Amino acid sequence: MTHSCFTRAAAGASIAALALALGACSSLGGGGGPKETAFVARDVESLYAAAKERLDRGDLRTAAALFDEVERQHPYSPWARRATLMSAFTYYARRDYTLAIQRAQNFISIHPGNKDAPYAYYLIALSYYEQISNVERDQAVTRQALQALTEVQRRYPRSEYAADARLKVDLVNDHLAGKEMEIGRFYERTGKWLAAQLRFQNVIKSYQTTSHTPEALYRLTETSLALGLPEEATRYSAVLGANYPGSEWYEKAYDLMREEVPSLALGN
Repeated sequence: MTHSCFTRAAAGASIAALALALGACSSLGGGGGPKETAFVARDVESLYAAAKERLDRGDLRTAAALFDEVERQHPYSPWARRATLMSAFTYYARRDYTLAIQRAQNFISIHPGNKDAPYAYYLIALSYYEQISNVERDQAVTRQALQALTEVQRRYPRSEYAADARLKVDLVNDHLAGKEMEIGRFYERTGKWLAAQLRFQNVIKSYQTTSHTPEALYRLTETSLALGLPEEATRYSAVLGANYPGSEWYEKAYDLMREEVPSLALGN
């Protein structure tokens, strides 16, 4: 069984194309008629073929239900293993991420050493990743995505999914840093300088490779001055100047320090 790296955010492959790859283990034809949606007992091969045919046609709801029927009616058949993963993919394609995660986790629990386990882990990660909300909302699912993507890299660093997982980890970290910045700016606007500093410090400690680091250093310069700590402000602005000398945030920090603490040499 081979898999394409299907994801709406990156791969752009069609559902039908990936389903063809996922179902390559079977040489069965599509076929089927109106009765294929009636979940009556039938042989495993024709049931799997009906599910695959529905998936190819884009009838994701029926396809998922039929793949589930394969496992329900024939739990000890080799086809049940294939159907479990196909069910997970089909729920993912429907954007029913909760069921996609459940089915992929079920596959892993029953077949942990299977050659398709990396794809199951990757599918779980994608299902969390595509639920990431904007920075104004709670980031619990973002952290779940980060954990799942990191797990793909840890378990299968040489797999075809690891490179995409690494890219998405960077994007998730940037998103989490953005949340910290959003909260920190709110605290700063309301005069809660210490609370703001804690958020900005977390950005430079935990998310220092993200795009938010230059602003976090500038905000730390601001809040340090507001707290009456000019030496700390000088230190943060110096780090900003050393690492981001051409950024707008360094220029703002330079102007701020020259205005607020003219006796201190910026960058020393």
